[in-house]
Amino acid sequence: ASAQFQLAVPVAVVFAPGSVPGDLPKPLPFRDVREMEIPVNLKTTVTSRYEMVYRSATAQEEAALEAATAQEADAALHPLQDATLGSLTMYVVPETSSLLPQGTSVYVGKHRSALVRAGGSLAALRTRLQQLTQVMSFTASSITAALSDRVPDGQLGPDARRHLKSSLGYEITFSLLNPDPKSHAVDWDIEDAVNRYVRPVLDKLSLVANFSVDSQILYYAVLGVTPRFDKESSSFLLSAHSLPHVINPVEARLGSSAASLYPVLNFLLYVPERSHSPLYIQDKDGAPVSTNAFHSPRWGGIMVYNVEAPASPQASLPLHVDVDMVRVMEVFLSQLRLLFGLSREELPREFLLESPGNEGLADWELDCLLWAHTVENVATVSTTLTSLAQLLDKIGNIVIKDDVASEVYRAVASAQSAMAELAAGHLHSAFQASKEAVTSSERAFFDPSLLHLLYFPDDQKFAIYIPLFLPMAVPILLSLAKIVREARQCKKEPTKMD
Repeated sequence: ASAQFQLAVPVAVVFAPGSVPGDLPKPLPFRDVREMEIPVNLKTTVTSRYEMVYRSATAQEEAALEAATAQEADAALHPLQDATLGSLTMYVVPETSSLLPQGTSVYVGKHRSALVRAGGSLAALRTRLQQLTQVMSFTASSITAALSDRVPDGQLGPDARRHLKSSLGYEITFSLLNPDPKSHAVDWDIEDAVNRYVRPVLDKLSLVANFSVDSQILYYAVLGVTPRFDKESSSFLLSAHSLPHVINPVEARLGSSAASLYPVLNFLLYVPERSHSPLYIQDKDGAPVSTNAFHSPRWGGIMVYNVEAPASPQASLPLHVDVDMVRVMEVFLSQLRLLFGLSREELPREFLLESPGNEGLADWELDCLLWAHTVENVATVSTTLTSLAQLLDKIGNIVIKDDVASEVYRAVASAQSAMAELAAGHLHSAFQASKEAVTSSERAFFDPSLLHLLYFPDDQKFAIYIPLFLPMAVPILLSLAKIVREARQCKKEPTKMD
């Protein structure tokens, strides 16, 4: 199925006093549109449109930009900005401004704005703005990753299939694995940790999908890979190449993912048994991993939590262990960001990104997710409906009920509406329409009235009906043959009489 996506990003470029480049083509304010093609495949084209409005700062914005630090300026500017999802505001400050630290030319705030050094000429400023708009909305790689099902394998980056597929909901399971309860009585306050560290992040992500969180403690659950003992450090090591083999044996104990409607994210805290303590994870180069954790794309993550050996060998077992949930949640939240594709790696050195704080992700990072998920949802709907049409073509005698037809029409209308809203730069309504389109297309595809016919092709009908009708058909066919023979004989006899 072919699709032409147009993604429009509204960008306001606001000049503080003393930052206006001398070579502006026309007096402020003025509009400027930049377009960029993102190559996907022959049938799918993506055009990104950056609709820039250049203007001078208002008196309130000027006052906010006189703050002592970039963080204070960001907080003061937030109520003055356009808060709609997907829109960006870039504040251009003079080259000599002390707001930005030395060596930093771009500061990205917590919300939907950034501070940019003027850079002298309009061309230099435009280069910085182009880099910045891509960081804060979408890059070619984030869109091709969202459309990974349509992109030829050779064109995909190594991380394209690492992110979770877009879904209407996700289930998050935190599991504590205690393989040696005779030696360790492990206590973790998971409820308080979820409320304090995970809930704020999920509240922010509630726009993207519904989330459910549960936790469990599994006893006698082992990793399934025997770690190697290292004499030098007198510790046990798990090497990078053995990590994929760790997951399968553990997953058999986790349960629930088979019965789940939505993708399940597993976060496992593993307290190694006493005979394999302390246990450390090594990376590909043999160096110890600082977090002592690893993540598996689209699945979740595992953290190894070592327990200190008792000071005296006569200590009574089991040892009581209180898990440091701050350290654990720090690791799990960074793994959650990786699973959603919110890693902050490919940034130029002169970029400074504000930490999102307790919410776990900045407003503009939420927008990045919504851009990618909207595009992915529309592509999924297109594929689902094409598959449904091809299946129905193959089944000649199918009856399509009115409610299935109306779901198909609704899915098509919602997908077209999402495309139109994307082209208009209305990210929130585009995302909502794309979610409705996915729901309708799946309802149509999995409708019970179609399902039994999809699994009942013609050759199966013959296989079922021939054994039923053949015993009855044999005497009928023999009688017919006899009637035909007698009729022929009756015709031949009068000619003999002559």
